[in-house]
Amino acid sequence: MIPVMTAGGVVAFTYVPGLQRAVFGEGNHSTLITLTSMTLGCLLGWLIALRMTREKPQQSLQEARRLLDSIGWAFILPQILATLGLVFVAADIDTDIAYLTQHYLALDSRFAMVALYAVVMALLSMIMGNAFAAFPIATAGIGLPILVGHYCGDPAVMAAIGMFCGYCGTLMTPMAANYNIVPAALLELPDRNGVIKAQRPTGIVLLGVNILLLYYLMFL
Repeated sequence: MIPVMTAGGVVAFTYVPGLQRAVFGEGNHSTLITLTSMTLGCLLGWLIALRMTREKPQQSLQEARRLLDSIGWAFILPQILATLGLVFVAADIDTDIAYLTQHYLALDSRFAMVALYAVVMALLSMIMGNAFAAFPIATAGIGLPILVGHYCGDPAVMAAIGMFCGYCGTLMTPMAANYNIVPAALLELPDRNGVIKAQRPTGIVLLGVNILLLYYLMFL
């Protein structure tokens, strides 16, 4: 219900005449529309879950407490990582990456620049724990000035596959605690890095595939 209501709400508020103005007033409320639609989806999904399981609403609080007890400190890690991404942006890391790339690497190899962009996306995602924080840094430092500006590549292809490169790094880092550490804790695996070890081959293979896709699709 969450993705259905989110997508349906965004479409309804965008294309039904007068609906957005009647609910939110004048102005551009794209973020508010998405959050409102997702909230409605969460509430509706919760009510359906209560109906299906025939449990009382108080059980939701008990399960939430149990889940948080199992997750522990990793619960706040996504918020901390989001802050880390803002710190990297405020420190102009993207400018430093662009300077190093343009002054110390040979720009005459298009494939090398594509591979560098993909690998930097994966590495920054491993450091920050998610691709969303890594994307503006790698894209502003390598993607836009070199792949798009110098080689005239398609920015839409770069953005889509570039994010996918970041997700490859997410598969291979304990910093992505909500993906890799929390499941191991909930499943009570003997090896806390067992999920990462299982995902690492997939992440490496996917990163190689993404490099090839970027190279052949971005410059069609």
